[in-house]
Amino acid sequence: MTVSDQGPSGHPTVTDADELIHHHTELPDTAISRLLDRALTAIGKLASWFWVVVTGVIIWAVVGRYAFGQGSVLLEELQWHIAGAGWLLGLAYTLVVDDHVRVDVIHERLSLKTQGWIELFGLLLLLLPFLGIAIYEMIPYALSSFQVGETSQAPAGLPHRWVLKAILALAFMLIALAAVSRLFKVTALLFGFPRPLKPRTSQPETHSQDQQGDAA
Repeated sequence: MTVSDQGPSGHPTVTDADELIHHHTELPDTAISRLLDRALTAIGKLASWFWVVVTGVIIWAVVGRYAFGQGSVLLEELQWHIAGAGWLLGLAYTLVVDDHVRVDVIHERLSLKTQGWIELFGLLLLLLPFLGIAIYEMIPYALSSFQVGETSQAPAGLPHRWVLKAILALAFMLIALAAVSRLFKVTALLFGFPRPLKPRTSQPETHSQDQQGDAA
């Protein structure tokens, strides 16, 4: 942190704190990880629109209850079903962009290689085994709900409760794909396999420097 990055009193500014909170491990892309990241990013952005739908349903329910005196259990359940689906389907996106919560004051002070080793062991020994167990448990959980035709226990509630349980299983699968994508990035950093791709901004910058050299 330079002197210009400090406030008048010499203390870190809000920008400095923001950088500490949103620390990212700079891992190289690979062909496979980039393909997976694009798909998961598209799903995450699509899931973000669920919150617009939730807002519309909430407004509909509030207006119906207080303006027309017509409460609806179905609308109330629909709110948390859609909100739950949006939250679950967006989890993989947070791993892709590395914006999930990190509570670690040591990690940012380590070298990139050391961070890579921590990521490698964390993915192989913690995250991927947990996701494997979760997927193994969630798929039968959703299938059982579908087979018995599970519905809401509330009168006039939503049918097809299996849909939300299937989304839960799907969310764990998407997170597993995001973890595999990140694993490829880590192995590319540490072992050079799969072959790391050049940063997307490297070529335009080089081209710009060449033009400046020609002009000189």
